[in-house]
Amino acid sequence: MRILVLLLILFTASARADDAPLMSAHMMLPVVISGNKVLLESFVIRPDRPGKFPLVVINHGMPHGFGEEFFTALLNRSPVDYSKAAVAFAQRGYAVVSIMRRGYGRSGGGFSESARQTCDYLPAVRAASDDIVAALVSLRHEPWVDPEHIVLLGHSVGGLSVMGVAAQNIPGVVGAVNFDGGRNSFSAPNQPCSPDHLVDTVAALGRTARIPMLWLYAENDQFYGPDLARRMFAAYGVGGAPAQLQLLPPFEPNGHNTVMLAPADNWFPSVDRFLEKLGLPARTVMEAPLFAQLPIPPGAVAACQESFAGYLANPDDAKAFAVSTGGHCGTGFGRTALEAREPALMKCKINSRGEDCRLYAVGQKLAGD
Repeated sequence: MRILVLLLILFTASARADDAPLMSAHMMLPVVISGNKVLLESFVIRPDRPGKFPLVVINHGMPHGFGEEFFTALLNRSPVDYSKAAVAFAQRGYAVVSIMRRGYGRSGGGFSESARQTCDYLPAVRAASDDIVAALVSLRHEPWVDPEHIVLLGHSVGGLSVMGVAAQNIPGVVGAVNFDGGRNSFSAPNQPCSPDHLVDTVAALGRTARIPMLWLYAENDQFYGPDLARRMFAAYGVGGAPAQLQLLPPFEPNGHNTVMLAPADNWFPSVDRFLEKLGLPARTVMEAPLFAQLPIPPGAVAACQESFAGYLANPDDAKAFAVSTGGHCGTGFGRTALEAREPALMKCKINSRGEDCRLYAVGQKLAGD
């Protein structure tokens, strides 16, 4: 593997006896952006067998907030946040890499996506798309990547950034998925900073984009609702950009984070149809990875029983689960299992309103095993 820093092999879990297993790893991806060498924190999951696989590159959104709160949130971002989507693609035979752009998580290079002027989105979109293109240049040389069949997936600001890449028509990129794409919804629900500027930005990107794109927006997205989504979609297509828009059913109070939080089965049928049209794999060829069959914490309340099921289904081993004396719980994630312990205990303490908490599971094992 050409990746310079391979931090941790997270798991190698068999699916079915006749199927190849999946493997995953945290890694620091070496890229060159504007002549500068930078490491982008990334997470990869793919079939654990020889061969080249179609590549999916996942791009994240941007936290809300201002000042110190905003930059703290930047550093807390992790490429594993999109593990549900990553696993679903890997089950279909894709190599999936979720990247953190400059300034997010543990990526170097400094944050580059600030708006230079109020509501001036395009320069920030260009900066974000530079990171994605640089990641593609690096990844396409990996021995497990099919460089002629690359799909981009972007969420929120990442969706807008993916449009910036689509506008460049990079060789090998055959399709893109935009999940609830937009920018700067800070003031109030459905009121991003100047919707008209956002529509104009999307229109500018659509003038040169010729890569097929699927747009997915939740009906109850509180940031970029259906009306604004339709406006942006219409503007994007005026210049001839090939795209299709589909509204997804409501999810939780705010469907903006459907791709991160909802089970992939909620939305992947739409992606499967899109992949089929591109001539790409759209059928599950292996079941979800088999994780350790850990028992539900004794005495856990119903919500924590559900949370623990989600904990077991998460492919990252850098996680921890804590339970309280009253059956409440907290889940923590980090770059390592050790780093995940404190957040789990802290969330358990908050959720239980001060009850004593202990670690129940760390990674794929019971605590203490």
